[in-house]
Amino acid sequence: MEKKTEKELLQEVENLRAQVEKLKARKKYGLVWDAEKEPEKVVLDCRKKLPILVEDKKKEIKGKGDEPVNLLIEGDNYHSLSVLNYTHKGKVDVIYIDPPYNTGARDWKYNNDYVDINDNWRHSKWLSFMEKRLKLARNLLKKDGVLICTIDKNEVSTLGVLLQELFPEREIVCVTIVHNPGGIQGLNFSHVNEYAYFIHPRPGTFISKVKKEDAPQRAFRDWGKESSKRTSAKTCFYPIYVKSGEIIGFGDTCQENFHPKNSNIKREDEMIEVYPLDKNGVERKWRFSRGSVESIKDELLPKEIGGEISIFREKQDYRWKTVWTENEYNANVYGTKLLNNIISGNFPYPKSLYAVRDCIKAVIHNKNKAIILDFFAGSGTTGHATMELNKSDKGKRRFILCTNNENNNGDGGGIAEDICYPRIKKIIKGYCGISDKREYKGLGGNLRYYKTDFVETENLDNATDQDKIELTYKAGEMIAIKEETFEEVEKDDWWQIFSNGKEVTAIYFKEDKSKLQKLVEKLDKMDKKVNLYIFSWGKNEYANEFTEYKKIKVKDIPEPLIEVYKEVANI
Repeated sequence: MEKKTEKELLQEVENLRAQVEKLKARKKYGLVWDAEKEPEKVVLDCRKKLPILVEDKKKEIKGKGDEPVNLLIEGDNYHSLSVLNYTHKGKVDVIYIDPPYNTGARDWKYNNDYVDINDNWRHSKWLSFMEKRLKLARNLLKKDGVLICTIDKNEVSTLGVLLQELFPEREIVCVTIVHNPGGIQGLNFSHVNEYAYFIHPRPGTFISKVKKEDAPQRAFRDWGKESSKRTSAKTCFYPIYVKSGEIIGFGDTCQENFHPKNSNIKREDEMIEVYPLDKNGVERKWRFSRGSVESIKDELLPKEIGGEISIFREKQDYRWKTVWTENEYNANVYGTKLLNNIISGNFPYPKSLYAVRDCIKAVIHNKNKAIILDFFAGSGTTGHATMELNKSDKGKRRFILCTNNENNNGDGGGIAEDICYPRIKKIIKGYCGISDKREYKGLGGNLRYYKTDFVETENLDNATDQDKIELTYKAGEMIAIKEETFEEVEKDDWWQIFSNGKEVTAIYFKEDKSKLQKLVEKLDKMDKKVNLYIFSWGKNEYANEFTEYKKIKVKDIPEPLIEVYKEVANI
């Protein structure tokens, strides 16, 4: 055996030391998968492709001027999320997603190939695929924003651990939704449910109560065991004042030596004092103390039974439970059949409209101008659900839907153009049902349709001057989305102007600033608040210029956009 030299031995020691350090750095708990076994091409491409958005103006849907402007973005959702990291960072109230369930049924792609059950790396690919997108998505949430992610049994456990790693500071609750009462037959169990993860901040209340119109009426007087008696809670024994069939107030907690002979004591002014005595004259107690009963006064109602007044509670606000079993969550009836009544295209396994609606409703509280994002939009159920919520309370919530235009069924139709867009258009404008022949009134709203495109660059970290110039020329529609000024007013070789009627956004394209003053004067005459983006090689080059124009705020382009893409590439 050949004796090793001292230099070789030292090198081996260094190699071992490096391996030890690598092992020390590994996670002690959590998911470990080989994400680098086959890196996702769409992620690698973004180091040489700068995503932009191009509007398909033919697909614009115009409603009333004051109605919400919704967005539909066609393209790979990684690219869409990259763009949204510039336009909507920290602006989104709710993200609802229904990602591919990784059943092995070739229903999603990784590096342009369908992932099937025979792929030994399908779980690693799915985790890598989801991790990248969830990391981009979490940048978009407001501080009090909520992420909702549905999933089935195939990845529910791994997704749960991934979410704990990505959102360690948030509370994560898994809700069971019975979406297929008939069940999917397996070798052992018949699966009737899927899962919805709710990821929200903590501490605090972020899940609203649900109102039930058919809420049951229950006796407000406690009854039954010894714990229901007056002696178990002295502050829960007091009179409730009823007059002309209405509760008009509450008396003080009764003194211990006071014992009413009847549950109803009539006074001369026709008011009735109602006490919590049962039919045998046993002194019970009300279910709320005197100090807290005022808070539920609107839920209490007097009812005459057998000639005497009894008090009932009709509770309307309930906490959402962690198991949802309503009939309207049936995905076959309120997903597939409902969609087939709206459009003729074929889309596999659409969600129940009402399951999605209630997921959003549970976290939206009273935010009637919330922004709701779905970057696995598919057939557009989230957009439909958002419009249904607006209809219910006259809200002005907006949705952003991101979906590709692939065809999973071989019928020649694309998901974005032939499924999602036609559905949203019909819900906005109104339609005649394909199956039931009913006329459905449009729910209103505006829609802008965009497609992802790219500015090519050799290296994102060292974009050339030409790359920066080209990006500035093509960034106008993204900037308009960022500033919520969607209507293009003017465009030439020097500048582009957008407006929403109240505010104006302008982009000056050129390094040559000989016409910049002319644009500024033009904008000043519009007498509106203006965000003026000026092409510059660095940062804040023009921050101190045009300060005499009080309504004009100067911003840079393209460096802030490139910086966002650099951050995205390093996530």
